[in-house]
Amino acid sequence: MSFTWLIGHNVWSKKVRSMLTASAVAIGVIVVVVLGIVTDSIRTTAAGVLKVGAADFTVSQKGLSDILESALTDQQLQRVKEVPGVKSAIGVLLDTEALNKDNPLVVEVGIRPEDLAPFGVRIADGRAFTPESNDEIMMGIRLAQNLGVGPGDTIKIGGGQKKIVGVFNTGNTFGDSTVMFPLVPFQAYERQPGGLSLFFVKTDKGVPPGQVERRMEKDNPILLGIKNLLEFGRADRSYELITAADRAATIVAVVVGAIVVANAMLLSLVERYREFGVLRAIGWSRRRLFALIFGEAGIIAFIGACLGVGIAFLAVWILQGLPELAGILKPTFEGWVFGRALLTAVAVTALGALYPAIRAARLSPQEAMRRE
Repeated sequence: MSFTWLIGHNVWSKKVRSMLTASAVAIGVIVVVVLGIVTDSIRTTAAGVLKVGAADFTVSQKGLSDILESALTDQQLQRVKEVPGVKSAIGVLLDTEALNKDNPLVVEVGIRPEDLAPFGVRIADGRAFTPESNDEIMMGIRLAQNLGVGPGDTIKIGGGQKKIVGVFNTGNTFGDSTVMFPLVPFQAYERQPGGLSLFFVKTDKGVPPGQVERRMEKDNPILLGIKNLLEFGRADRSYELITAADRAATIVAVVVGAIVVANAMLLSLVERYREFGVLRAIGWSRRRLFALIFGEAGIIAFIGACLGVGIAFLAVWILQGLPELAGILKPTFEGWVFGRALLTAVAVTALGALYPAIRAARLSPQEAMRRE
C-alpha cells in the first residue's frame, strides 16, 4: 500500500464528507471566478474607449467618476497641441445610446472628418461623412455586421433617422462597434457647442510618451493623461471601485471557504483519533501525518476547483444572456481564469486544513487512544 494510494483511499472512503468539503471549495472558486470574469469584462468595456484612436496616450478631465463625463474644450485642445513633444492631438465628443435590446450601450463618437485617418479609421465601404451634415453617420464594421446594415441604409440614432454613408475599420473590437458623427452637428445635438470629451495624443518620434504626458499635466493641472488600462483608474473612479469590490469579494470567499473546510477537517480529525494514534504508534512521524492530511486536502481542492470552474462558466453564460448585461458583459475565458481558480482552491484548503493538520501531527499515541 503506497502513501499516495492511502491518501486517495481515505478521501474515497468518506465520499459524502469529501464532496461536501469540495463543495465549500467550489463555492469559493465560483465566487472568485465569476466575479473575476465579470469585473474584468466590465473594466475592459469601460476602458475600451482608450483603444480607439492610434494614440500614444489619452487625455481626460481629472477627478471623474465616469470617463464619459469628461468635459473638455477646443481651447484646452490647442494648449495640449502646444506642449513640447506633442506631434498631434485629436479631440472627440463621446456619448452612449441604446439601439436595441442586443445593443443597449453603443458608443457614439463625434469627430472631424479630417481627423479620421490620423485617428486610425480606415474606410472599409462607402465614404466619410461631410463636416456639416446633420443626417450622415459612419458605422464600425463589427456593429454594421451585427445589425446587417451598410452604406445607403438608414438607422434611428442620435435624435433622428441617420443615413449610413460609410463602414469603417479601426483594428480593435471596441472601435469597430462604435458609431461616428460629424463633430459640429453632434455637438449641437448634445448641446455642447465646442465641447469635447477626450484628446488622443501622438508624440514626436523618439520622445517618450510618459515624459510628454507629465509635461502636459504640469502645464494643464485639470487634465489627466492615460497611457494604458492600468492608469485608467486615475480618470475613472468607478474602475477602481469595481477592482476593489472584486478583491474584497475574493478575500471574503477565501475566508468563508476556509472556515467551512476547517470545520469539516476538524470533525474528521475527531472521528480519526484512533487511526492517527495507530499510525503514530507504528512509527509514523509528525511530518508524514501532516503530509497525509494535506494530501487529502489537495485532492479535495482539485475536485472543488474543477467543480467550481465548471459551474462558474455556466453562471457566466447565464449572466451574459441577461438583458441588463447585454452589450456590457463580454467575457473572455483566458488562462488566468484557471490559475485564479486553482489559487483560490489551494488557499481555501490550505488555510482550512492547516490547524487540523497541526492538531493531528501533535497527537501522541497515548493521547489518541485515551480520547477514543
